[in-house]
Parts: sequence; C-alpha cells; structure tokens
Amino acid sequence: MALILQPGNVWVIEKSIPHDERTEENLRTCHLRSWVEPIANAIPRGQLTAGGGLPPGFVFSEQAPLYRLTDSGWNAIHRTHVLALLSLIVALLALGVAVIGLKP
Repeated sequence: MALILQPGNVWVIEKSIPHDERTEENLRTCHLRSWVEPIANAIPRGQLTAGGGLPPGFVFSEQAPLYRLTDSGWNAIHRTHVLALLSLIVALLALGVAVIGLKP
C-alpha cells in the first residue's frame, strides 16, 4: 500500500495485481483450496488512465472482495520455497561431484 488518501480512507496500492478474468479464476481456485479467504466484499476499486492519472468523474468503477492468506496458504508458499532451496542444493552437490570426477 502506497498511502491512504483522506477524506474517505482511500487505499492507494502501488503495485497491485491486474484485474482480469485470469486473476479472478486464480483467486477462486485459491479460495476453493482454502489458501485465501475473502474478508470483505465492499472494497471500491478503480483504474488509472493510460497516462497514470485519475479518470474523469467518479474514480471507482466497481466493488471487489479483499482476500487474506490463510494458514494453509502460507504453508503452500513455504513448501514451494523449501522445494526450490532443496533442488538448488542437490544441483550444487551434483556439480561438485562432476567436477571432482573430472580430475585425473
């Protein structure tokens, strides 16, 4: 979150995820797997213009849910990290064995 505008407590999110059909599908899949849960369904949402400015008229064009990660969602993230770390260790060990095997 970049800042909160007053009046109205408007959240300005600097690097948000895109609002397209693919993102909605992914969020619903994560919700079915209990990785995320919606905590509010009345967050106003709008888009900036192509030039990065505010659109004319009403800034918010829709309302959307706000999601939070559940414990199982955090566990899924950490398992992915551990798996990547273990595969890196195995790759480095294999490289070390190959280098040792090349020496006469």
